Amino acid sequence: MPFAQPTRIAPSLLAADFARLGEEVKNVVASGADWIHFDVMDNHYVPNLTMGPMVCEALRPHTDAPIDVHLMVEPVDAIIPQFAKAGANIITFHPEASRHPDRTLALIREHGCKAGLVFNPATPLDWMDHVMEKLDVILLMSVNPGFGGQAFIPETLRKLALARGKIDAWKNSGGQGIALEVDGGVKIDNIAAIRAAGADTFVAGSAIFGQPDYKTVIDALRAEIAKGESLSA
Repeated sequence: MPFAQPTRIAPSLLAADFARLGEEVKNVVASGADWIHFDVMDNHYVPNLTMGPMVCEALRPHTDAPIDVHLMVEPVDAIIPQFAKAGANIITFHPEASRHPDRTLALIREHGCKAGLVFNPATPLDWMDHVMEKLDVILLMSVNPGFGGQAFIPETLRKLALARGKIDAWKNSGGQGIALEVDGGVKIDNIAAIRAAGADTFVAGSAIFGQPDYKTVIDALRAEIAKGESLSA
C-alpha cells in the first residue's frame, strides 16, 4: 500500500545559527520538526569540518526529539560509541567509509541506536541488498556531501523510486520497516515530487533555518508533502 509510513521533517543543524544551537533546536522542534539532523564532517571524507560528539551531548538535554546523526567521516567505527553515549538515536554512515559495512551497522545497533546507510549521488544502491535485516534507515544524498545550500540533483527522484521498491519488497516479504530519507536541496517547491518518488523523511537545512518563521515553513512543507501523495495516488 503506498505511503504506509509516516512522514518526518528533519531540520539540518548545518544551516542553524551555531552560536545559538540549543535555542535553535528548541524553536524548530516547537515549530513541528520530527527529527534533528546532525551532520558530522571530518575534513577527510568530505571537505568540511563541523560538529562532534561533545556538541551532540550538549544538545541532548534541550530536546526529546530523535537526533539523527549523519557521519561523513572516515573511519567510522571508533566514533560510533561516542555518539551513542552522547545521546544519538539514529546513526547513518557512508558504506565507502567503512571497511566492513555489515559490522558497522551491527555496531550501531549494539549501542542502542537505529542504523542506516547513506548513498552519495554516484553510489549505487547495491550495498543495501546484502544488509537489509540490519537497516532502519536509508538516506539518499541529493547533493554531493560537504556543504549546505546546494541545489537538488533531479536524478535522485529515480533513485528514490528504486530504493522505495527495494524497501517495500523487503517489508512485503516479512522484513522490518525501513525509513527512506533524503538530504540536500529539499525545499517547498520540490518536496511534493520527492514524496511522490517514495521518500518519507525529509532533511531540510537552509529551507527552514534560513527563514524567519520556522513553523510557517514546516507547515508549508507538510502541505506540499500531502500534495505529493495525491500526485502519486
